[in-house]
Amino acid sequence: MSVPEWVQDAIFYQIFPDRFADGDPDNNPPNVQPWGAPPTNWHFQGGDLKGVIQKFDYLLDLGVNAIYFNPVFYATSNHRYNTTDYYRIDPKLGDMQDFLNLLDLAHRHNVRVILDGVFNHCGRGFFAFNDLLENQENSPYRDWFHVKRFPVDAYSPGAASDYLAWWEIKSLPKFNTANLQVRRYLLNVARYWIERGVDGWRLDVPNEINDDTFWAEFRRVVKSANPEAYLVGEIWTADPRWVGESHFDGLLHYPLRDCIVRFLHSGTLSAIESAEKCDCYVSLYPRPNTFAMYLPLGSHDTERILTKLDGDLGKVRLAFLFQFSYPGAPSIYYGDEIGMQGGKDPDCRRAFPWDQSLWNHELRNWVKSLIAARKQYPAMRRGDYRRLLADDVRRVYAFLRFTPEQQIVVAINASPEVQNLSLRITGSIWADDHPLHNLLGEGDYRMEHEILNVELMPWSGVWIGG
Repeated sequence: MSVPEWVQDAIFYQIFPDRFADGDPDNNPPNVQPWGAPPTNWHFQGGDLKGVIQKFDYLLDLGVNAIYFNPVFYATSNHRYNTTDYYRIDPKLGDMQDFLNLLDLAHRHNVRVILDGVFNHCGRGFFAFNDLLENQENSPYRDWFHVKRFPVDAYSPGAASDYLAWWEIKSLPKFNTANLQVRRYLLNVARYWIERGVDGWRLDVPNEINDDTFWAEFRRVVKSANPEAYLVGEIWTADPRWVGESHFDGLLHYPLRDCIVRFLHSGTLSAIESAEKCDCYVSLYPRPNTFAMYLPLGSHDTERILTKLDGDLGKVRLAFLFQFSYPGAPSIYYGDEIGMQGGKDPDCRRAFPWDQSLWNHELRNWVKSLIAARKQYPAMRRGDYRRLLADDVRRVYAFLRFTPEQQIVVAINASPEVQNLSLRITGSIWADDHPLHNLLGEGDYRMEHEILNVELMPWSGVWIGG
């Protein structure tokens, strides 16, 4: 059960379904918010699967080749992490045929699709929990959950006290995955959607199902249905326990996001500290898992990257360059490529503005150029990593991505001053007279006795190859 080969070539786009595009107003709830209204935890804005289908050319033009969808199953919330029915597409998003049409469209364009698997908890409307509320201690499903006492009260104000719930939120009762019936149900759900053609699962809060046997069985079931299915776990720390043959192919690499943000944001992380973290992350995991990490700059759970970096587009451009340079599969949170802003959720879940006059086209073109270059140069997807320089005084950082046939120097200037770097590249495949270029823009370079001299403008970076 090896790590899928395709992941190291993947460039993900994360879609929060209610907020990307409204393709079918007929399935909107009657109290739908106007598109683009300030987001709340309760209101829907009408995004759906037909909207994604209608805007698919936008995704292809951007260059992404994989999509991660936040939950699409029937639920009562706009985020859908409180699942009512794991076998049914939420009617506010469309129906099964809409989903299969989208999946077929994606696969015809060689775009993979992974879904959000919320298997630690469900919603209060889930059939087994609903039965528990109706029948209390007489329910045949009482052991599907962690009941502390009867009667179970799931609707009065306050934290959950009669049963275990995610963060004690009453609307998110926690499954008892030690129960064999529960395990069978969840594993059947996992297999069902893979057999429908889904390319993998992003697993929500898997550390809260702290049961290695469950995840080992989950992996076996999914991989038996499709050996190339991608399993990525939402683990917020750097922890090799969660990758491998009994867990996941990769993790959501929030530690790398933290490193990038802190390096660029007010210098709260030095160049050397940043480089040491990047060195550590590469060596912490087995190589196949390192290259299967999911690399986000933002998500539905974080401030948007432009907001996090105080609206500084130069820093955001540099953050994207850093992200796309590192081993793993970079991900774009919908709208970050056009400069959407947003604080912590729900504000980071604003509706995508399809009025192009509201887009930052320069930023989008920059992201497109990074995607195109990463696709063009195998060293940026599959090459090894080696640090070349980290300088705290000048706040510069440089490293090499290389294969036996190709090498690319990545140099980053996280300071407001022009910086001149002299990078020693021992064992280089480049001869002294070999012409080199900035692969992301203008600039020509040459090696001299294993030294590459690079001038970097403030808050800028380059990929140098040839």
